Amino acid sequence: MATDEVKVIGAWASPFVMRPRIALNLKSVPYEFLQETFGAKSELLLKSNPVHKKIPVLLHADKPVCESNIIVEYVDETWSASGPSMLPSTPYDRAIARFWAAYIDEKWFPSLKSILKAEGEEEKKAVLAQVEEGNALLEKAFNDCSKGKAFFNGEHIGYLDIAFGCFLAWLRVTELAGGHKLIDEVKTPSLSKWAERFCNDPAVKPVMPETATLAEFAKKIFAKPTA
Repeated sequence: MATDEVKVIGAWASPFVMRPRIALNLKSVPYEFLQETFGAKSELLLKSNPVHKKIPVLLHADKPVCESNIIVEYVDETWSASGPSMLPSTPYDRAIARFWAAYIDEKWFPSLKSILKAEGEEEKKAVLAQVEEGNALLEKAFNDCSKGKAFFNGEHIGYLDIAFGCFLAWLRVTELAGGHKLIDEVKTPSLSKWAERFCNDPAVKPVMPETATLAEFAKKIFAKPTA
């Protein structure tokens, strides 16, 4: 299928927007990035995603596809002839990848965000424990899914790698703000090595926000209201 007229509506700091951008890079599909202004929603976004009114949105020949993980699957199927598949080859392995992707979005990432919002040491400790419990589960999931290879998807970055890896910049910002290492060589050795490989991949590196820049942005988002 032709690769022209591919656009992504999004914002540079959004981990969810990173997902389609990485997928398109993996498939070597050129696209135009339409940057949304933080705190505002463009007419194009509202028209393209009238149900959720959220980024990201993929526009392919002016047809919108919404929701980040759905977009990744769409890219994988549409440009199936370009590069390795991002989803595992067997129905069971695909189901497992989707299960963990849902866990990351519904359980793990909300816990990570809670660290930045936590007030007081007791609340912070409780949330940190939740994230570390999740990291232990994901460490085991990586070892099970990767079967000794470099990525969740095996030899190449795939669906679950993208679903989790898109949060690594925010994880680093959270580590910086909390003064606590969440993924390291001792507690999560496999994830630690995977994270380094993922962030240095040519499809990922250009769209992965720098930690310092993202940390400044996070201060604006999570700023405590003044009395």
